[in-house]
Amino acid sequence: MRYLGPAFVASVAYIDPGNFAANIQGGSQFGYKLLWVLLWSNAMAILVQYLSAKLGIVTGLTLPQNCRRHFSRRNTILLWVAAEVSAIATDLAEFLGAAIGIYLLFGTPLLEHGFSRTGALFFAAVIASVLVFAILALQVAGYRWFEGGIIGFVAIIGICYAVEVFLVHPQWSAVAFHTLVPMLDGSSAKAFHDSIYTAVAMLGATVMPHVVYLHSALVQPRLRELEAKDERRLAGTTSGMKASAKRYLRYELMDIIVAMNGAWLINSAMIVMAAVALAPAGFESPSIEDAYRTLGPLLGPAAATMFAVALLCSGLSSSTVGVLAGQVIIEGFLDIKFPIFVRRLITIIPALAVIAIGLDPLKILVLSQVVLSFTLPFALVPLLILTNRKSVMGEFLSPPRVRVAGWVTVGIIAALNVVLVGQLALGG
Repeated sequence: MRYLGPAFVASVAYIDPGNFAANIQGGSQFGYKLLWVLLWSNAMAILVQYLSAKLGIVTGLTLPQNCRRHFSRRNTILLWVAAEVSAIATDLAEFLGAAIGIYLLFGTPLLEHGFSRTGALFFAAVIASVLVFAILALQVAGYRWFEGGIIGFVAIIGICYAVEVFLVHPQWSAVAFHTLVPMLDGSSAKAFHDSIYTAVAMLGATVMPHVVYLHSALVQPRLRELEAKDERRLAGTTSGMKASAKRYLRYELMDIIVAMNGAWLINSAMIVMAAVALAPAGFESPSIEDAYRTLGPLLGPAAATMFAVALLCSGLSSSTVGVLAGQVIIEGFLDIKFPIFVRRLITIIPALAVIAIGLDPLKILVLSQVVLSFTLPFALVPLLILTNRKSVMGEFLSPPRVRVAGWVTVGIIAALNVVLVGQLALGG
């Protein structure tokens, strides 16, 4: 139990507001048809997160630090730029989600007092900023306090969606069929294109590049504690340190399996809820506000409130994790010290600008997930190269089956992106 925590922090990125947007769109537009995307995305996520944690445990360095050590300066800068793009897109989605959650819960009184919708959203964003700073402050008390707070947020989101699924009464046979059988909507050229776009957005929302970097850092505090303990007990022998790493890897794998499958169930619940509650209402591309306002009359005020609470918890926790990832990225690639509160302050600006301009939050959220899908190979390819190098991993070198699974994962993501670009280029 002492080793549970890092994967739960990483799992927050798999149930962030971008997932809400992509899954609501997928469920309302295509029903249960894209549930299989979540199943395979989760399998990819488990593999990727394990490799990231493994790299961090074996080398004692984060993924960005390993990139700086083992790759050329030009390649390191290129990877840093791609990582920053993914971090910005991530933070935009997560911060918008937190602001929308506050707006849904408390926006009505603001509107009644003369605020415009944009003004109320902006005010909600400012409140979200303060709350995220408060959550970041938990780190001052220690990483276990921070992990405990994030696990609490994940538990609230899970409970909210468990109740939502109970209320909508889905057709479980159809849920099982579409979870196991891959298919796209071939009813028309537009539907086929839209289903690919949404599938790529769901993939980008589920296999997140910024936590590929982050997980290798999240294991470091426990690794240092374990090494210090075993060094005293075993006098720092090489065999003793290897045994410590093997034991930690075994524990971390359990942590990853529990946390990632929990996130998969929550994501699937989002699709199911949207398929049952929103698809019959005739929404082709509903906003998060549409979902909130539909759930109230359909399932009762409690259902709408739980939806907003889940979104708020998702936005606050994932935005905090996104800031941590951004700090790991800039410090690891550039070898500089960057205060985390300054990082939070800087990354607020794009989100506040989007809200102030009055752009559609749902479209921005879904677009951000597509951007993440395109930046994902820039995180995965270096991870696979490093974990496949004996000079880096030693006896912990990935076995052939893991190497094949990793490259197949990258190939699938790249193929989906190529198809999406082709569809967009052809205007279809």
